[in-house]
Amino acid sequence: MDQIKIGKFIAEERKVKKGNPYPLGATVIGKNINFSFVDYSENESGVVLYRRGTTEVVGKFPFDKKDRVGNISSLMIENLDANEYEYNFYVDKEEVIDPYAKRIAGSGIWGDTQKRLRGSFLGKRFNWQGTKPLEIAYTDSIFYCMHTRGFTMHPSSKVRHRGTFLGIKEKIPYLKSLGITAIELMPSYEFDECMVENAPVTLEYAVAHLSDKPQEDTENVKLNYWGYQKAHYFAPKASYASGEDAVYEFKYLVRELHKNGIEMIMQFYFPENYKPGYILDVIKYWVSEYQIDGVHLKGRKIPITLLATDPMLAKTKLLYDDFPMSDIYEEREKPSYINLAYYRDDFMYTMRRFLKSDMDMLPAVQYHMRNRPHHAAYVNYITNYYGFTLNDLVSYERKHNEENGEANHDGTDYNYSWNCGIEGDTNKKAILSLRKKQIRNALAFVFLSQGTPLLLAGDEFGNSQKGNNNPYGLDNEVTWVEWKRTKASRELCNYVKYLISFRKKHPVLHQEDELHMFDTIGCGYPDLSYHGQEAWRVHLENYNRHIAMMYCGKYVITNRVEDDFIYIALNMHWEMRQFALPKLPGKMYWKVVLDTSKEQFGEEGENVQNAKQIALSGRSVCVLKSCRMKQSKKVSKS
Repeated sequence: MDQIKIGKFIAEERKVKKGNPYPLGATVIGKNINFSFVDYSENESGVVLYRRGTTEVVGKFPFDKKDRVGNISSLMIENLDANEYEYNFYVDKEEVIDPYAKRIAGSGIWGDTQKRLRGSFLGKRFNWQGTKPLEIAYTDSIFYCMHTRGFTMHPSSKVRHRGTFLGIKEKIPYLKSLGITAIELMPSYEFDECMVENAPVTLEYAVAHLSDKPQEDTENVKLNYWGYQKAHYFAPKASYASGEDAVYEFKYLVRELHKNGIEMIMQFYFPENYKPGYILDVIKYWVSEYQIDGVHLKGRKIPITLLATDPMLAKTKLLYDDFPMSDIYEEREKPSYINLAYYRDDFMYTMRRFLKSDMDMLPAVQYHMRNRPHHAAYVNYITNYYGFTLNDLVSYERKHNEENGEANHDGTDYNYSWNCGIEGDTNKKAILSLRKKQIRNALAFVFLSQGTPLLLAGDEFGNSQKGNNNPYGLDNEVTWVEWKRTKASRELCNYVKYLISFRKKHPVLHQEDELHMFDTIGCGYPDLSYHGQEAWRVHLENYNRHIAMMYCGKYVITNRVEDDFIYIALNMHWEMRQFALPKLPGKMYWKVVLDTSKEQFGEEGENVQNAKQIALSGRSVCVLKSCRMKQSKKVSKS
């Protein structure tokens, strides 16, 4: 191409020449910048350059149609300093933000309705200081789901950089003390949080009506706090950064998490109009550029087979609601690293109904507490960002979404919750005591099941959204986690720490292989057995609401040491029930290590050395483990 002038403030001339179709987007190559754009139209298209940080156009460069490859147009500008410019593409008279932009300029203020977005360039190379993705097995993982802004935005978080990536970094010591091994972030790539007031609360509406253009009608704009809409997927969200460099701050967060043994899992929502190749490009970019450990994929047309069979993602956790396993693995193929995990609501709804004492739940409870697929993991949770928090699950029977501005019509009506007798806040001690016990029961379900447990941020100390089960558009104290420091919240937090610690200490509770419920090693005990009022016999009639299970520690050997036998009794009937204790081998006896009816947990529990049965109060969970009798030393006669 001929030399052309870029702008009046640039004295020398630059060469614009034929570009490379790949990689797509804008790529700095030495002192040159290659621009590549997918264009399905036949109209004139090209690149618009802006002086960095301003709206001043300093050059407009059309693509040469004879250099077009398929639907890809490209050009390269030589001797151009990426630090001085921002850019957009244009098609005819309309500007288009680069869908492959690695950084988005003009979006750093949360809630700004007058954004003027442009593509920008990555800064200097980041020093990872030798860190890399951790590749923690699902069997050893404890997930923690959070909203990047809401996790630390409340003043009670006591962090310096509230509502940002750095705010999460400040909470790493807390997450580590809790026992968390992975955080799951709700959308934290660049999306427009402003949307039309009184719009229907559907993802489809957001996709159809939100555009890259700035909103002109600011009176009818409200926030899309969650961010499930079309987005600029290659760039971290600028308003989630405390400074001007979201790219650096996100990488810094990931690096510091890895240093502390915590993985980063990102949620990505893709509307139906996104191509499979683009989705693959997005995920591979975040894995390579940001060293994230996993992605939770959301959307109706996710190319999950394409992602699951890509060799680059073989060690990246992929979480989705379903997998066509026959298309991913050969019949007898077993991956060296299991990276797939089912992430769906089956466990949540089953265990919620069991918690509130619904009939005919025992077969489903059996299945979901032992479920461990062969080629994949299963993520278990009883609350998530959609729906009630755990505190609200036991405090409200109906949603209270009036603050959302939709006359309480939004959000699900199927909460499977129980308020324990009074809707909402109360001072009645009996109800408060029951609610505390129900919370402990629910947490026990999650952490004592074989699947990978997930905790919703704030549930470990009783965070509440005041009965709102769909606060998608609220950016206030309803959606911000309130870091409670009451005695009750500390006790609950200590209980969660104990559950996590107990789970980690006993690999029999998170085994690598599927459970057979047979004596496959000839030790006299199956790997998993069920019990009721009689040992080795369980009653699954639809009116029963109690069951016990026993894991045999002989099936899990770590460092040549067998794990303990673990006996878990669940009584969700409102009356006391008797449970038979199976006889242990040799000189072993049972010891109670957790009883939610007594707020008791820890190694100082009661020994039940000679007991053949235990009585468990209504709506309670009890856990026992095997202990060995101490050998008395023989005294020799002189």
